[in-house]
Amino acid sequence: MSLPKGLAEDVSKNLVMVARLIDEDPEGAYAYSKIALRLASRVAAVREAAGFAAYANQKYSEALAEFRAARRMTGSVDLWPVMADCERGLGRPEKALDMAGAPEVRKLDKAGQVEMRLVAAGARRDMDQLDAAIVTLQSPELASNTVQPWTARLRYAYADALLAAGREDEAREWFVKAVESDKDDSTDASDRLAAMDGVEFVDAFVEDEDDNDTVVVMDAETEVDDEVEPQDDVSVVDESDDEDDDVEDGIEDDDEIDVEAAAESAEDVVKEDVLLKEDDDKN
Repeated sequence: MSLPKGLAEDVSKNLVMVARLIDEDPEGAYAYSKIALRLASRVAAVREAAGFAAYANQKYSEALAEFRAARRMTGSVDLWPVMADCERGLGRPEKALDMAGAPEVRKLDKAGQVEMRLVAAGARRDMDQLDAAIVTLQSPELASNTVQPWTARLRYAYADALLAAGREDEAREWFVKAVESDKDDSTDASDRLAAMDGVEFVDAFVEDEDDNDTVVVMDAETEVDDEVEPQDDVSVVDESDDEDDDVEDGIEDDDEIDVEAAAESAEDVVKEDVLLKEDDDKN
């Protein structure tokens, strides 16, 4: 769909803000997605970004509606796994499992099929079918020694399911494998592994009586009653970025340009960040 030049620029600006904020400030991302929707609700990229912003805020019914709208506009099956995960969020794991067995899954690329497998395993766990969840995750992708973008999350989900089923030794083995493949810290596998091994990390801030600005950092091996020598003063610099100006609504349709290309990069970032974050929350 084509939009007037000024309007297209405003829509693109808001989609970029959705992409920037969705991981650290999902509510802020949601607000920007609403502005984009008011400006260009008939643009598929806008509907998709709005869906992910709603999804990040656990507004699953709204997210599902936006994803369905985007799918109708594009005819793409790429959103099928996250649509199924919305069904999970709405308390309908059976519907998510139905979608996992639908013909659309065969049209997904490898990453999409792995994502669908993760959603299906999560639905099994929602239904207290732990053994079935474990079997669902057993796949060539899990057994492969090649590290792919989805490898860490797949191994993590498998380890987590094993742990839930009481198979701690196997779970520990797969948490180790998840850590080895998690180059960008997309999971908390290292923390889970440390917890299983009984390792505690304690950061205690002790205020010095003579200097309130002086802090002492103690680790888990430091005895509370031990006499601790004061350390150098620690100063904190507060750095913050200026917020972008709000976008004005109500621009007339004059000269037309294509907004899809302008929104494409923001859409991809939104999709990747939200899927990583939400899958970890559910499992």
